[in-house]
Amino acid sequence: MVSKTAVVLLMGLLGMVFQATQLPPPQTTGAAEHSPVTSLRIRLKDGRYLAYRERGIPKEKAKYKIILVHGLGSSKEMNFLAPQELIDELGIYFLLFDRAGYGESDPDPKRTVKGEALDIQELADQLQLGSQFYVIGVSMGSYSTWSCLKYIPDRLAGVAFVVPTVNYWWPSLPDSLIREDYRRKLVQWSIWFANYAPGLVYWWATQKWLPSTSGLERNPLFFNDRDIDILKTISGFPMLTKDKLRERGVFDTLRRDFMLAFGKWGFDPMDLSNPYPQNESSVHIWQGYEDKVVPFQLQRFVSGKLPWIRYHEVPDGGHLLVYYSSVCEAILRALLLREEPVSYRPRTARDWY
Repeated sequence: MVSKTAVVLLMGLLGMVFQATQLPPPQTTGAAEHSPVTSLRIRLKDGRYLAYRERGIPKEKAKYKIILVHGLGSSKEMNFLAPQELIDELGIYFLLFDRAGYGESDPDPKRTVKGEALDIQELADQLQLGSQFYVIGVSMGSYSTWSCLKYIPDRLAGVAFVVPTVNYWWPSLPDSLIREDYRRKLVQWSIWFANYAPGLVYWWATQKWLPSTSGLERNPLFFNDRDIDILKTISGFPMLTKDKLRERGVFDTLRRDFMLAFGKWGFDPMDLSNPYPQNESSVHIWQGYEDKVVPFQLQRFVSGKLPWIRYHEVPDGGHLLVYYSSVCEAILRALLLREEPVSYRPRTARDWY
């Protein structure tokens, strides 16, 4: 009797393990998965469609053309709260787009870090932005922006990273800096489960009786006081709600994007050369001192290893800098006019790495 019970329990356990490795089949019906396309789109060389949105001055009249790259769970509808008066004054055209699989852009089954840069280049070419354009990458959209610096540096008129994600597996990051970082451990476990137990991740993200992704919003583990105040006035992260995550296309996009951002890139950003050796333009990193998603210590290390990057630190800033109007204005003035934002110099140069 004992042996039979053990066999039954073992079979049940194996069944649960197997189920954890499997994702449910995609939905075949339902408006959520098959809503009509309403956005402007281009067709890429490989046949995929990329959706986009334009803001600011018409590109034919614009002095500056900027492509904004959104992060995890966001889209071309992302916020970048630059004052309209400044946009009009400087003549800025913004191009926002849904990265592969997001919003109304088709997924890319062969998605790579390099492919992110090539999508941006092809989008710019089809919309006739000219030989050069600016790129601003936000949060996890930073890996696409690093890819641009690696693979299409000649197309970049200037670059800004806003609270960029740092991949803990870059070879150049010293173990002494990241060994005790709890965020590294969270990422490490998240990657393991996303790779080997996606069914379990899907269940956890969509079940109703335990908090999961809903715990991201207004959680002091991830956001400082200023961010939490902002989250009281905005819709939060629409793609990270349980209803959206139940859509297999949404879940698959977020899972693959996360794994790509924290996977092997094929290059280490710390090995990149200055794209503007004659000081023709500049590259910037903007970081919140109180950012609980990406620690400022890592950004200081990156800037210290790449002295051609101009590093700016917002003293009371969290991870949602794109919702800070004054910071967005400073980002544009530093990138386009090369103004020095004295208010956002790091608090101290000691203990950078």
